[in-house]
Amino acid sequence: MSFLSKVVISLTAGWFLAVPFSGVQASDAGEQQTKVSVPAKLERLDPRFNSLVSADAQWTRLATGFTWVEGPVWLKSGDLMFAEITSNSIRKLSPDGKVSIWLQPSGYRGTDHYGKEPGTNGMTVDPKGRLSVAGHAARNITRFETDDPHGVVTVLADKYEGKKLNSPNDLVYGPDGSLYFSDPPYGMRTQGDNDPEKELKVNGVYRIKNAVKHKPGAPPNPDDLQLLVSDLQRPNGLAFSPDHKWFYVSNTAPRKWMRYPVNPDGSLGAGTVFLNVVGDRRPGVPDGLKVDSKGNIYSAGPGGIWVIAPDGTHIGTILTDKNVSNVAWGGKDGQTLFVTVTDSIYSIHLNVRGILPR
Repeated sequence: MSFLSKVVISLTAGWFLAVPFSGVQASDAGEQQTKVSVPAKLERLDPRFNSLVSADAQWTRLATGFTWVEGPVWLKSGDLMFAEITSNSIRKLSPDGKVSIWLQPSGYRGTDHYGKEPGTNGMTVDPKGRLSVAGHAARNITRFETDDPHGVVTVLADKYEGKKLNSPNDLVYGPDGSLYFSDPPYGMRTQGDNDPEKELKVNGVYRIKNAVKHKPGAPPNPDDLQLLVSDLQRPNGLAFSPDHKWFYVSNTAPRKWMRYPVNPDGSLGAGTVFLNVVGDRRPGVPDGLKVDSKGNIYSAGPGGIWVIAPDGTHIGTILTDKNVSNVAWGGKDGQTLFVTVTDSIYSIHLNVRGILPR
């Protein structure tokens, strides 16, 4: 979702959880890597939540001083990559706590003023460890063939039926090497359906067949791009269940999570509403999400990170002081959840392993 839209939601809802970090100031470079931990604030709604999040869980801030962070992905090197959308950059948080700019500009490459969100968005890695990026303002899906941001970059998709994509938001690989991505208009100049540069009428969810096998540096193959979902207003975060039988989509507006059966050929069956946000006026919306090894979903939502059981029950919330945009599993044991929260990067260690990118 867009940073501006979330600020409006926050102000109108009028709800914040104060977490004190006194005396920590942003550096001249616009960020602060001072590591600070406090007891996590938790909303326990179901006994199943207790086995996932310890009563003494610590909420650790790893870096701050940004404007709107998104798209975290943890690498086997121990680095955490994330997008700082408003500064049009992809950044790297190293194991030693230092933040560096990995690529800038990352999204829009023009010289004129683009809008609120000129950068890239969601990121993941493919089975070969290659970083794959939802281009957002770049309006494409790209894959970096090496860890050199200025090396070979492969565009996997940029048009559907000859029309430019809106602004790809999030992405996830399927078990057959296909790449699924959402395409709302949040990375366009006006972020709306009436944007003069918007060519597609739908805000879809797509699948790139055989994305892993796409030859490095080769142009996109339009025959490999399939439109799977065309009836959502604002599709956003994406994830598979651990057995790959179900596919989850966060829909930012109206606020809900959808679930789709996955067909043997990788297409999706008819979707149903998995969980609706009803009556919760706290700031935050369904956005980025991930799944643990037991099938529980961890998603940005009102008030923080919603934990949703496989049966669709909201069993608890990891509360945050600002809007959550996305989450990512990582750490040596796979039990650390990294979280992008408006202007900062946080982590929390949980009692369950997450499903890391294939």
